[in-house]
Amino acid sequence: MFRCFLRPLFAALVLMLSATAHASDAPRIATVDWTLTETLLALGVTPVGVAETDGYRRWVEAPALPPEVIDIGLRSQPNRELLAGLDLDFILISPLYGALEPVVSQIGPVESMTMYGPGGDLWQRMQDITLRLGRRVGRGTQARTLLAGLDHRLDKLHNAFDRTQQRPLLVVQLIDDRHVRVYGDNSLFDMVLQRLGIANAWPGQTNHWGFANVGVEALATVNDAQLVVVEPVPQGAAEALADSPVWRRLPAVQAHGVLTLPAVWSFGGPSSAARFADLLANALLEEDL
Repeated sequence: MFRCFLRPLFAALVLMLSATAHASDAPRIATVDWTLTETLLALGVTPVGVAETDGYRRWVEAPALPPEVIDIGLRSQPNRELLAGLDLDFILISPLYGALEPVVSQIGPVESMTMYGPGGDLWQRMQDITLRLGRRVGRGTQARTLLAGLDHRLDKLHNAFDRTQQRPLLVVQLIDDRHVRVYGDNSLFDMVLQRLGIANAWPGQTNHWGFANVGVEALATVNDAQLVVVEPVPQGAAEALADSPVWRRLPAVQAHGVLTLPAVWSFGGPSSAARFADLLANALLEEDL
């Protein structure tokens, strides 16, 4: 019953928005921030330059970064000479890279935006920044459509999960074979879980990005949860964990095993929120067929 329902409708919406955008009237933008990059792409605007493009393709993955996008160097230290030669309308950064502003402002206008920070509601901030970015690049209508599509998608998936029995989820990314980044309050993953009506099993505190770096043994305090590992996985970590007595004795691993999802940008915008929801629904609801 769920197979047809769980087609990636949001991805189709993003492609539709991209197809309706006209490259000729899009501003020439470079950005060091992957969250803003993915949101620009979802709005149908391809940045001229993006920092660490290989990293974007590994950690964010979707929306896909076109091959013609120029790699402008490190997110914390982009190539100034390269930026100066791109004839940019403006450069997008986030407060995390605020130290760049005095430097890159000599090349062109700089604007800083972020969806993540201390205090406030992440869902509201995501909407506000998406709309602000949409207006800035002449894609206000597309921004509203993008957000409406996400809202509709999450509501539909919430209804699907309502018809199933879902245990709390413990969502992590592996740092190495002894440490994980676990996501709780104020994270994109937690925001999506709330909208889907699924409990987040992590009881501990998190930073303003919504995660805590902990040793694997800290997960032993969580009982009766499904462990979800979001890729990418560091090389050799999975093999080492398979041989780890601590990992194998975790209550979540012993009771329910490990559910692994493809890469989702954990500090992402509407596209990452929808991608996580779709991947999670496909994995969990398919198990109930």
